[in-house]
Formats: sequence, C-alpha cells, structure tokens
Amino acid sequence: MLNEERVILMTKLASYEASDGKRNVAIGSYFRVDYIGWQVLKSIISATIAFVVVFAMYIFYDFEIFMMDIYKMDLLEFGKSVLKTYAVVIITYALISYVVYAYRYSKARKSLRLYYMNLRKLSGMYSNK
Repeated sequence: MLNEERVILMTKLASYEASDGKRNVAIGSYFRVDYIGWQVLKSIISATIAFVVVFAMYIFYDFEIFMMDIYKMDLLEFGKSVLKTYAVVIITYALISYVVYAYRYSKARKSLRLYYMNLRKLSGMYSNK
C-alpha cells in the first residue's frame, strides 16, 4: 500500500535533485574556504583577462595619437597609473566575487541541510513501516 506522505516527500526530493540539487551537492562537497577561494581566483583571472582586453582596445583605439604622445609622456608614471587602475579593478572585483560566492555557499549549505533532513525523514518512514 502506498503511503501518500512518503510519495509527496519522495517527489519533493526528486524535484530538488533534478533542479538545484546537482549544483548544491557540488558546492557542498567543498569546504567553505576552498570553494570561495577557488571561485575568487577564477574571478581574478577572468578580470585580468578582461582588463588586458579593455586596455588593449583603449590603446588601439587611438594608436596613432598614442604613438605620437609616447615620446612626450612619462612612461614610468603611465605604467604606475595603469597598475593602480588594475589593482583597483582587481580588488573591487575580488571583493564582489567573495561576497557573491560566500552567499551562494551559505545558501547551498542551508538547502543541503534541509535536503538531508528530508532524506532522514524519508528513511525513518521506511523503517517505521
């Protein structure tokens, strides 16, 4: 005989596994520091690539003017300003990434806690036949 409460709980668990469950289990398999650190590192690498592309586009946009002014400008000062801008961009992006991925991790852990609690509840339903 089918237990209606058990079927509803199994349907709810299967729905979770099909939608958010795979991603949350993957997130939950990491320690908090490892997950956030890895994601922030990937974000920093992506931001570095984006910065290089945008900087190259900026230089190549008026390349002729840049080449004419290169002899007039202080290259050391130009390099320092580029590095300062790069540092500001990377630090800002890393902080935003840290906040976003810390939130995602805590949300996934909370969701997994509820999922595992429901699994224990389902297991208890089978043992109490």
